[in-house]
Amino acid sequence: MHYRNGREAINGDKVAQLETQSGKVTAIGTLQNATPGNDYCNGKIVVDGGQQYGPAIIIGACMCDCIHIEDLAAILEEKGLAKRPEGK
Repeated sequence: MHYRNGREAINGDKVAQLETQSGKVTAIGTLQNATPGNDYCNGKIVVDGGQQYGPAIIIGACMCDCIHIEDLAAILEEKGLAKRPEGK
């Protein structure tokens, strides 16, 4: 199982789910119930709304439409977007 950028997918990873064509983030959560050998419609993302927002939401996940949250953070760092702009 591998994410869109080729990184190995492991249950328990924090992930961002992306739209298939636009790449817009549609969900952020924890990967669960994914089984090796399949990058499509494999596993679930548990989106925890936190106490103030209610119970967790579980959605289906295609590994090829997800990226590990650490890799997303690295992209933001690379583009100079990891920190709030000065004076804001």
